[in-house]
Amino acid sequence: MLTADGRFTGVLERDIDAYLEGIVFPIDKPYRWTSADVVRKMKYAATRHFRKKNLKVGHAGTLDPLATGILLVCIGKATKMAEEFQRHDKEYVAGITFGATTPSYDLEKEIDRLYPVDGVSEEALRATLPSFLGVQSQVAPLFSAKSVDGMRAYEMARKQYRKSLREGTAFDHESAALLTTQTINISEIELLAFHPSSAEAPDRADSPGTAAVTPGLTEIFGEKFGPILTAADGGKDRIKVTDNSSLGLPRAEIRVVCSKGTYIRSLARDIGEALGSGAHLDSLRRTRSGDFRIENAISITGATALLSNGEDQ
Repeated sequence: MLTADGRFTGVLERDIDAYLEGIVFPIDKPYRWTSADVVRKMKYAATRHFRKKNLKVGHAGTLDPLATGILLVCIGKATKMAEEFQRHDKEYVAGITFGATTPSYDLEKEIDRLYPVDGVSEEALRATLPSFLGVQSQVAPLFSAKSVDGMRAYEMARKQYRKSLREGTAFDHESAALLTTQTINISEIELLAFHPSSAEAPDRADSPGTAAVTPGLTEIFGEKFGPILTAADGGKDRIKVTDNSSLGLPRAEIRVVCSKGTYIRSLARDIGEALGSGAHLDSLRRTRSGDFRIENAISITGATALLSNGEDQ
């Protein structure tokens, strides 16, 4: 079923018990899909294929909606291995825009502050990145699932964000200090490219302007799923994306290998601060999760096709 070079072949048995350790699909998560969207789609296809309504389906390691790349979807008894999969190191390729911050540390929220970029250069980045290697403490983004006094951090962040919009005030980034720090380990970090102006950077495959290359969720799931899933077809989207490329701010692409629990959004913030500026994540792709690599991943349409064995779903 899975060849040595990562290609899926043949058909799946109809009896899930034929797979003693369950099944793991390394899905290439589409842009603007939540991890839950992927699981929902896979569970719908798997329960029909295996004719088992209470089939267990889950994922190993959440990816943000604006991230793409490896998302391990576990089916059947493989769900018992999800926690073990999450403990493995991950590799990412991240795009970082300097000179501006957003409340979410990525493109889900509008820019709230601009910063000088005098200290941002390729040379400065190459000199600074090694300081982020090794075991260290990290503060998660306020827009995250971390807990603060029994409340999810993102619930507090949303209230604060709405208040700042009503009152026309700046978002309070210092609120992130309420979150407990966590210990992470960055084993590799590498500068792949630097552009003094984002206007000079090549188009990104997952940028807002080219999101249409990913099929819309309504197209794949069917109309009845439209109200609860994000459409990428120009309709009213649940996952909002801002486009800051016209500002011409400096931009870099870095490769990071890190431990479980590392927030690349927070890393982008910290790198910006280290250069005496601000920064936010403008793209993120998970290229490896443990031994699973992006070149061996399968698309959501490819995975559901395997689960249909060529039959209509």
